[in-house]
Amino acid sequence: MTLNKNIEMLRAAAAQGDSEAQCYLGYYYDLGNGVVQSYRKAVNCYRKSAEQGNHYAQNRLGACYFYGDGVKQDYAQAIYWFTKAAEQGYSVAQTILGIYYYKGGVVEQDYEKAAYWLAKAAEQGHNKAQKYLGSCYEEGKGVEQDSEKAAYWYAKAKK
Repeated sequence: MTLNKNIEMLRAAAAQGDSEAQCYLGYYYDLGNGVVQSYRKAVNCYRKSAEQGNHYAQNRLGACYFYGDGVKQDYAQAIYWFTKAAEQGYSVAQTILGIYYYKGGVVEQDYEKAAYWLAKAAEQGHNKAQKYLGSCYEEGKGVEQDSEKAAYWYAKAKK
């Protein structure tokens, strides 16, 4: 099947409310893959899919708000959508939230929230989350300081 035929099929399915098709179509617009790149069209597709609960679309919509791609940059909306995806167990969004809470700036620094989200992602094998969680344990940020747990998470991150 050609890319153009695939895009036409996605457009038809997206118009019928298919969440996955909306998400994929948004991704095509996001990258300009087989279509003229349009962040606004990507955001429109991601939003339709995200509102139906698609965690990947929620995460991508969060990124659009974070970077101001196709929408006015809005960190509060970015965090809202990252949180929606993270609450569904999406490790990428969990890691993003964990790092934002760890570093502060985008959100108020909160080591307990950082450790919470990083642990969720680390337990799913997300390498960067494991590294940051190791730092939380090493420095006692958001968790009780524990050098053995720090070493454990650092070792997991190196695999």
